[in-house]
Parts: sequence; structure tokens; C-alpha cells
Amino acid sequence: MSGQTVQVKRVLPASREEVFDAWLDPEGMREWMLPGTVKRCDVMLEPRVGGRFHIFMASARVEYVHSGEYRVLERPSKLVFTWVSSRMAQQETLVTVELFERGQGDGGGEQCEIVLTHERVPLDHSGKGLGVGWKQMLDKLAQRLGG
Repeated sequence: MSGQTVQVKRVLPASREEVFDAWLDPEGMREWMLPGTVKRCDVMLEPRVGGRFHIFMASARVEYVHSGEYRVLERPSKLVFTWVSSRMAQQETLVTVELFERGQGDGGGEQCEIVLTHERVPLDHSGKGLGVGWKQMLDKLAQRLGG
């Protein structure tokens, strides 16, 4: 499969287990999976290999529907899932989330680094814009995890 690859990295104020679990918590995802002007997010998950997910995002002007299938769930280090988005003309892409221990933070709490790699992004789609959206969501996840 061809396309571009977008990668975003961030250190989060939580253990790998906490971050891994955040990706499988539909209630929590509604609070952090809000890129750009998105104000509402509805999430349905079947968190098992072969299970599906559906994410509906809405802002004042646009709505997006994302769906996919979990391919790898290796707690606490790795998630891999397909990502089919109305924003990308329903083309199947692939997202890999890897989590690495990064020791104690300044406040003494555990930290982990998340490396999110989004592959097979259509060439006519803005990879830079997609990266900004993932970064915004990871920033909100960090806020949620940090208390």
C-alpha cells in the first residue's frame, strides 16, 4: 500500500499501562479525541484483536466518521488498528501506537513516551494537518492523565 506516513511523539505524565488503557476507554476518549474545532466525540469500541471501533466527531460546521479494526493489542506496549475515515474518502490507513517507559518526571510520577505512526495516508491529504490533529489529541490526553 502506498501513501505518506505521519509520526507524532510525546512524553505523557502516566505509566504505559495507564496510557494503553486510555486508548481502550470510550468514556475517556470522548474527552481527549477532540482535534481542532471538534466539540463532540462519540466512541464505540470492541477492544479485542479483530474487534471494531467507531468514532464520530462533530464541530459546528463539519462531522467526521472514523472506523477500523484492532490488529494488535499488546498491553502495555503496542496497539495497531486500521483507520477508515470520511475525511480521507474512506481509504483504509494504519495506525500504530507504541509506548515506551521514560522514568520519573519532575513531580516524581511515572512517564511514558507515545510514538504514534499513521501510515498509508492518501497523498492528496495533508500529512501536516493530520499530524497537527494527532498532536492536539495527545496534548488533551496528557492533560487528562496529568489530572
